[in-house]
Amino acid sequence: MIQKIIFALVAGGIVFSASACNTVKGVGRDIESVGQAGSNAIN
Repeated sequence: MIQKIIFALVAGGIVFSASACNTVKGVGRDIESVGQAGSNAIN
């Protein structure tokens, strides 16, 4: 029983970590696109 609970917590942690990583990547892409748009507007 305890092993199932531990497994569920570990699996949930992995899923949460993976989704957080994707969110950070998306924010990085958004910031990069804003920088590129500003650079294009200046030129």
